[in-house]
Formats: sequence, structure tokens, C-alpha cells
Amino acid sequence: MTEGVNTARSDLWGGAGWVGFGLLIVVESLRMDRFKAMGAELYTMPGFVPGMIGGVLMLLGAILMLRGWRRGSVPHTEVEPAGLLLNRRVIATLLLTLVYATGLIGRLPFWLATALFVAAFVGYFAPPEKTPARRLMAAVLAGALTALIVTLVFQYVFLVRLP
Repeated sequence: MTEGVNTARSDLWGGAGWVGFGLLIVVESLRMDRFKAMGAELYTMPGFVPGMIGGVLMLLGAILMLRGWRRGSVPHTEVEPAGLLLNRRVIATLLLTLVYATGLIGRLPFWLATALFVAAFVGYFAPPEKTPARRLMAAVLAGALTALIVTLVFQYVFLVRLP
């Protein structure tokens, strides 16, 4: 089997998973209370941001599926879902996210927890051909900027107090 078929198959399965996950998020965000009796508007409803994120996940998943479909036909008999899901990058992503959600949030200020999470994520997934100093610089910069922007947007646009 060629590398292109493996990539196409991965893109089709991965894209389908993201479309399904995005659809689940959209459906659940539509089921959330809209607080119309309290005068809530579209942008202040609790399901607005999750619904937008779900829609973006669906769109990007569909693009990924289209990319896989354009790369070639996919043999249906050779699908290995466990091999596609359980690889080093997925496991690292799950572990970093778990540490962020259960170990950092609530124990550190939100901005610091977010900066550390993003810096660790970028540092781990930075291209290996870059020098360690450049990877570290990119990770620290991405972490600091992400933490700053997310904190400001949530506090001053969405009016949400962060932990």
C-alpha cells in the first residue's frame, strides 16, 4: 500500500470524526438555555461560542475529508481505526490537555496555566529541524500571546471572570 493511500484514509477517518464531534457540539449548544427571559442577546447566550467552535470543527473536518477523497480511493478492507487514533501525537495531545484541565486550571491563575499549556504544546509539536533555542522562543512567545489574548477577550468581550 502506498503512503498516499494511508494519508488519504487517515484524512477521511479523521475528518469524519471531526465532523461528527463538531455536529455533537452544535446540537448540544442549541439545547442550552438561551436566557431570553433575562434579556440575553445572541452574543451573550451560553451556547453561542461552543456552537461557533462546533461549526468550525465541522467545516475543517469536511475540508480534511475532501482532501483525503481527492488523494485517491480508499480500500475499505484495510481500515485500522485503533492504529489511526492511538499514535504518539494523539496521546501527547490528550496528556497535555489532561494536565492543563485537571492539574493547572484552578491551581494557577488562568493566564499562567494557559501560557504554560500553550508553550508546552508548541514546544512539543514544533518542527524538529528547528534549533532548540528557536523552538523554545516560539513556544514561550505563543504561550504568552495566547494567554494574553484569551484572557482579554474573555474578560472584556465576553465579560467572563476567569479563575
